Amino acid sequence: MKNLIPSYVRVPALFFIISGLIEFFVDSGDKPAFIEYPIIMLFLVLVLFILIAIEGIVGAIENVLFQSLDDAGKARYIANTSKTPQFNKLKALYAKLKGDEKPIEEEHEIILDHNYDGIKELDNNLPPWWLYSWYASMVFAAVYLFNFHVIGTSDTQYDELEKEYAQAKIDIAEYKKTAKNLVDVNTVELLTEASDLQIGKQIYTDNCVACHMADGGGGIGPNLTDKYWILGGDIKSVFKTISEGGRSGKGMIAWKKDLKPLEMAQVASYVLTMQNITPANPKDPEGDLWEANSAE
Repeated sequence: MKNLIPSYVRVPALFFIISGLIEFFVDSGDKPAFIEYPIIMLFLVLVLFILIAIEGIVGAIENVLFQSLDDAGKARYIANTSKTPQFNKLKALYAKLKGDEKPIEEEHEIILDHNYDGIKELDNNLPPWWLYSWYASMVFAAVYLFNFHVIGTSDTQYDELEKEYAQAKIDIAEYKKTAKNLVDVNTVELLTEASDLQIGKQIYTDNCVACHMADGGGGIGPNLTDKYWILGGDIKSVFKTISEGGRSGKGMIAWKKDLKPLEMAQVASYVLTMQNITPANPKDPEGDLWEANSAE
């Protein structure tokens, strides 16, 4: 068996099989496993060394056993190991697919009466493998045409693309439901969980108290506890005001560079809970009366 598959074939084949299995089972993202995890590179080098060592040991053992044989045994061993597989069935199949070919000495029988600068054309039959492939392609084309363009039981590439786009939109929407930090003014929703409101309160305390007071009664900024709003009093409007800032030249600054989308959603949600607070020194109402169903 050694002569049938030489060591210079066995060693690389086994090495690449092991490498492929590692790539298959090790999750390394877009990078090869041996780059993402350098320890794997060391392991592969060790595997290659072991494979080479095994080949060397097996070769040495075979040589020792060969030398221990008598002359007749050596002759039989050489005769057996020098045999190469004939692949008779494979050769017969190849000959059948290749078809009949005229030997060079008989080509004069199939030369056509064409001569292009000394180049002559032979009237050889097309090989069976080519004809079979041609027939198969015609059958495939007929089935494809009937299936996709006559009865339409299968989706075309355009149909598949539209379905994938539709599914992608659904997947993105589902993902955004749990990925709160991807919210924007169009997707933000009122947060009601205690943990979100607690974080919003802390953000408000750290950044908003100077202008709106701790109880939301208003100072430099407007009163946040009444029902009057300058730029809208729903979650989307408050989120946009925090993100983009207030009125040009006299409103508050835009916080989108300092706060993450989730943080802006949290503090906006907390601000809306201040509607239930009675401040110590409330500022006079500013803006327009805002009802729950109001829309600009």
